Amino acid sequence: MKLKKQVTVCGAAIFCVAVFSLYLMLDRVQHDPTRHQSGGNFPRSQISVLQNRIEQLEQLLEENHEIISHIKDSVLELTAHAEGQPAVPHHTPNGSWVLPPESRPSFLSVSPQDCQFALGGKGQSPDLQMLAVYSLLPFDNQDGGVWKQGFDITYEPNEWDAEPLQVFVVPHSHNDPGWIKTFDKYYYDQTQHILNSMVLKMQEDPRRRFIWSEISFFSKWWDNISAQKRAAVRRLVGNGQLEMVTGGWVMPDEANSHYFAMIDQLIEGHQWLEKNIGVTPRSGWAVDPFGYSSTMPYLLKRSNLTGMLIQRVHYAIKKHFAATQNLEFMWRQTWDPDASTDIFCHMMPFYSYDVPHTCGPDPKICCQFDFKRLPGGRINCPWKVPPRAITDANVAERAQLLLDQYRKKSKLYRSKVLLVPLGDDFRYDKPQEWDAQFLNYQRIFDFLNSRPDLHVQAQFGTLSDYFDALYKKMGIVPGMRPPGFPVLTGDFFSYADREDHYWTGYYTSRPFYKSLDRVLEAHLRGAEILYSLALAHARRAGADGRYPLSDYSLLSNARRNLGLFQHHDAITGTAKEAVAVDYGVRLLHSLTNLKRIIINAAHYLVLGDRDAYRHDPAAPFLVADDTRPNQDSLPERTVVKLDTSPRLLVVFNPLEQERLSVVPVLVDSPHVHVLSEEGQPLPSQLSAHWGSATDMVPDVYQVSVLARLPALGLRVLQLHKSFNGHTTLKSSVRLYLHGRDLPVRKQEAIPVHVFPATTDDFCLENQHLQACFSGRSGLLQSIRRAGEEREQRVSSEFLVYGTRTSKDKSGAYLFLPDGEAKPYAPKDPPVVRVTEGPLFSEVTSYYQHVQTVVRLYNVPGVEGLSLDVSCLVDIRDHINKELALRFSTDIESDDTFFTDLNGFQIQPRRYQRKLPLQANFYPMPAMAYIQDTQSRLTLHTAQALGVSSLGSGQLEVILDRRLMQDDNRGLGQGLKDNKRTCNRFRLLLERRATANKVQDGRPISFPSLLSHITSMHLNAEALVMPVAQEKLSPPALRSFVPLSTTLPCDFHILNLRMLQAEDDSLPSAEAALILHRKGFDCSLEAKNLGFNCTTSQGKLALGSLFQGLELGSLQPTSLTLMYPLGTASNSTNIRLDPMEIATFRIRLG
Repeated sequence: MKLKKQVTVCGAAIFCVAVFSLYLMLDRVQHDPTRHQSGGNFPRSQISVLQNRIEQLEQLLEENHEIISHIKDSVLELTAHAEGQPAVPHHTPNGSWVLPPESRPSFLSVSPQDCQFALGGKGQSPDLQMLAVYSLLPFDNQDGGVWKQGFDITYEPNEWDAEPLQVFVVPHSHNDPGWIKTFDKYYYDQTQHILNSMVLKMQEDPRRRFIWSEISFFSKWWDNISAQKRAAVRRLVGNGQLEMVTGGWVMPDEANSHYFAMIDQLIEGHQWLEKNIGVTPRSGWAVDPFGYSSTMPYLLKRSNLTGMLIQRVHYAIKKHFAATQNLEFMWRQTWDPDASTDIFCHMMPFYSYDVPHTCGPDPKICCQFDFKRLPGGRINCPWKVPPRAITDANVAERAQLLLDQYRKKSKLYRSKVLLVPLGDDFRYDKPQEWDAQFLNYQRIFDFLNSRPDLHVQAQFGTLSDYFDALYKKMGIVPGMRPPGFPVLTGDFFSYADREDHYWTGYYTSRPFYKSLDRVLEAHLRGAEILYSLALAHARRAGADGRYPLSDYSLLSNARRNLGLFQHHDAITGTAKEAVAVDYGVRLLHSLTNLKRIIINAAHYLVLGDRDAYRHDPAAPFLVADDTRPNQDSLPERTVVKLDTSPRLLVVFNPLEQERLSVVPVLVDSPHVHVLSEEGQPLPSQLSAHWGSATDMVPDVYQVSVLARLPALGLRVLQLHKSFNGHTTLKSSVRLYLHGRDLPVRKQEAIPVHVFPATTDDFCLENQHLQACFSGRSGLLQSIRRAGEEREQRVSSEFLVYGTRTSKDKSGAYLFLPDGEAKPYAPKDPPVVRVTEGPLFSEVTSYYQHVQTVVRLYNVPGVEGLSLDVSCLVDIRDHINKELALRFSTDIESDDTFFTDLNGFQIQPRRYQRKLPLQANFYPMPAMAYIQDTQSRLTLHTAQALGVSSLGSGQLEVILDRRLMQDDNRGLGQGLKDNKRTCNRFRLLLERRATANKVQDGRPISFPSLLSHITSMHLNAEALVMPVAQEKLSPPALRSFVPLSTTLPCDFHILNLRMLQAEDDSLPSAEAALILHRKGFDCSLEAKNLGFNCTTSQGKLALGSLFQGLELGSLQPTSLTLMYPLGTASNSTNIRLDPMEIATFRIRLG
């Protein structure tokens, strides 16, 4: 009662303050002194008066907002102390479940200033906006002569008289960390020989240059070479002969990779380089990813790189940029108001990064200057004219021929500096090849440089040699915008290398591993954070001697395995079957180790008496939530055996926001009730565990508990075996067999009603929304939001794409469908199972190749505002088919839809009728949405898949693809190793309050805060770890609450990562704290969302964030910690702009 009084008083206080403030506002606006100063009735002065008034109102609103925020905070504090448990649901006479109102008020307190960002409007518009470029181009694929996809290039012989051509030939070897062979096989067969020859051959002539990018290979080689060789490498790097470009663990795919993993592999590579060679990369090199995301230039820029290079871009865009001399540009983020994200980017103009396509427009001529193809070797020139060794007799003629190509290529760029890569996949693996290329080219250079009348200066160079010469010519320092060069925004998806061969299949290829990638990523982030916190607390207590520091090397190994999988033939699903298995084994090995690290950290942190902590590797204190027997198995959840004494559970919430979640646990008895650690009963729902459509697994039950989980914290729960469980409410099941004669195996504890025939359409609802389903198919038909009359049609259906009958068929890379999709037609009607209960209700439809579950949570807050959708797909008996899930709505989205890039930002897309169907698919690592002025429908995903909107109001996603043939891109295999794969989604329908057409036409869009948090809930599930059964009574446990304040809800702790000590298997005293402030759109926020959310204009006090720990030091650094930014100050208050990611080097203890 006392609490209720306090809340009432505070509520009244808020109301009074609000009314009084509004009164004051109106009062001040009426007595506005500026009114008397405006002379005459000029409209302009009236406008300025209005503007002044609006500004004053905004300021007053801001002040008012701050007052209310303070009062809300105090109310929150009051209610937090008397939190109580979530109350128990009850059944109403009309048969639906009702949850009592939340004991805690929910706030959405977003400052008006924080809403300005999404409205944009600052900054100049770019010269090249990729959406506009797409609308402009004809995509007519005309024959361009020797440069098939381009045009004839001409020049005047005297063009270089005033300013000679400066040519940098850049030798490189592209090493895939797994593709046709596994990572290790490539290393032993080729890569080690390339690097060994490199050390030898580079020392023979100081004019030689070489670049290397994949640190995964380089570090493996480094571990196997002598100190003498290491010193030689350091010398070569030091004198500029060898350059490490990009410096990531791999050259990542940019379509399917998530920004956490992209950053993590970049940090892993950069930290390795700094520690072992003492070098910081300056230029980015990405010749092989299949299309490019604008997230990458942002990450490289924030890592202090000043230039970057890309190659696999749609041939029509290359041609257009070549014709307008726009192949070099400043790449800027769409949301950047002040050009702080600009990075210089070089786009290669021709078909490939091999030698025939890099010296100039004519591959027949360029191939003659690839001296690995000299007659008698293992490879030759397909154009039938072989290279000739350079001699005194032929050097003049050969040099002249090559110079003609150099000059033609240089006409496509704005400067008189030319970049000519010289290399290909796994090149330079034999000393003979080093000699053939370097000696012959040096003869050509010597000849060209000795002839002043040719006006050319040619030499070997690194990538940064080229960029530096360019900057110098332009008279600017690296990183600045060269005068006259264009600014570009947008991305380079989707990629086609010729004809209508769009590389849009790999957005979905091997979805099982795309999903496993994200499971590993979520576990890595959770393990990093929990390990860092446990270690800091142990060190503070002087107990780090007893803590398993050795977990650090497992953590380091998991970073490297996740990093390896970001490679552009790994997460893409475009490697050979045996290589995919090798990746899978690595991912699973690390997943198992990460669960162990989380268990060790959780064990230490939940002990009531941490001094009693003892680490016993043979007998872990907690049991993992699930296990996977093999690299291609779906997880099998742990069943908790109930006993006379209570079983304890520790639940880890990896989110930086507190969450109210339904936590599922499998138990061996229906007689169960769940208590909090203080012994309070918690609301829970008992349901069956199904082995198939009609079989309940005997003696296994699911109990789902509604629990409030602390941010980044651990909550202790108790499971009791009890025969009078009032708090555990049973769910009821209706099973519709659709005329199929199937035996049903029931359990007496769970009521099941079997209906042999089909049902009418039916609906499920909670306090936020109602979802209606087709009785025949069991699939979703519509969603109606609470308080709205109209229901929104959201009907789902499964479709099948075939592939062409002609010679070019779909494969691992390419999507080449035989026309529009046809409805999926299974041989039997589905079995539809409807489960209804107090905490969630769900509809499960069993089809021959896909089992789909749509679940509606009946809980306040984030979980109850969207539909949980999962599809268990098995198409192992399909031949040349792709299975798609399409949602059709009456949202008037026209030809516009939105997809995310790497889970980091949103890129608007347009369905282009002038392009083939497959060209309109895009990567969807985290979300896609369609909208009109009234509504937005977002499909959130827990794994990267290909997505499109092929008609107004539609959104469709490709779930899996099974293809019997190679698509002629070098793999030499189809996709036949499909697994049973579970794809997980959340479907969120939001009302748009203040949309307008002008705003929607801009090439920029943001999710709402609710949408961001929904995505986090989907991607960072709570981990449930039972305390291992012991004969002795377990020690006293208490929940662990690491944060002392609530983080603003637009802040995301991307990682808290212990840095390595001198001995790289141990952690140092420092950690990297990586924060991301999300950009969000306020026009979608509805009232009564039931989750607490406050923003703070990007301000955060880090000093007092971690409860029971002190922040010893705080140094802002570049993204990958290579450069300190500013001086380490004593202040621990930081500020971040929206969308920015910032890294801090910190000491916790």
